[in-house]
Amino acid sequence: QKREISNFDYLMYLNTLAGRSYNDYMQYPVFPWVLADYHSETLNLNNPHTFRDLSKPMGAQTVERKHKFIQRFNEVEKSEGDLSAQCHYCTHYSSAIIVASYLVRMEPFTQTFCSLQGGSFDVADRMFHSVKSTWESASRDNMSDVRELIPEFFYLPEFLTNANHFELGCMQDGTVLGDVQLPPWADGDPHKFILLHRQALESDYVSAHLHRWIDLIFGHKQHGSAAVEAVNTYHPYFYGDKMDLNNIKDPLIKSTILGFISNFGQIPKQV
Repeated sequence: QKREISNFDYLMYLNTLAGRSYNDYMQYPVFPWVLADYHSETLNLNNPHTFRDLSKPMGAQTVERKHKFIQRFNEVEKSEGDLSAQCHYCTHYSSAIIVASYLVRMEPFTQTFCSLQGGSFDVADRMFHSVKSTWESASRDNMSDVRELIPEFFYLPEFLTNANHFELGCMQDGTVLGDVQLPPWADGDPHKFILLHRQALESDYVSAHLHRWIDLIFGHKQHGSAAVEAVNTYHPYFYGDKMDLNNIKDPLIKSTILGFISNFGQIPKQV
């Protein structure tokens, strides 16, 4: 409010308070998608339609998608300790594989990604190759994709280029994966993308609406009735601080839960 701290610094501070750290891929700092315009030749930060709706989670960015997730929630009976527990999302907005896939063109993340994938790169069509197509997948097209961003999208142009010349494969349409495809307004320049993306994060629109996203990720809409109302509930196993593993006697169930958490991510501590 007093303009004494940037939105970037504030989000990093909240992530730290909530137990997120660069040292843990499973609890890596989480940042929001702030833009919805990845097709224009120029980026207009004075137009509200340029921005993502920060009051809604990624699963509710379109009306149709939101209703599908509400339908899923209503169809599943409540069941404790079961993989089919009642929730809107069975995948998470931040996990080790999401972090490694974003940063796959840089070491040591390349090796991390390959080890998580069983020793090799993923099928080319599933690799992170385009900012626009990743936004469309996470906000509209893919019901198992509700990913948010990581801090590097706002300061690190190097992760967008394949400077190490890794052979990332070839997509079904014949496109050979190399550098990440950027929106037209970036003019193919990773530095310009980062500059404009950071300006978007620090813009008046985001400054006025960022608290709504913070409510969803770190605040009162994270779980409980407020989360249900906001279409923002995740599988119970993702709420690490709500799971009392010490009371689970069956080692198979315990290892299943731990595997679930390590593969699919964790909700930050509520701050």
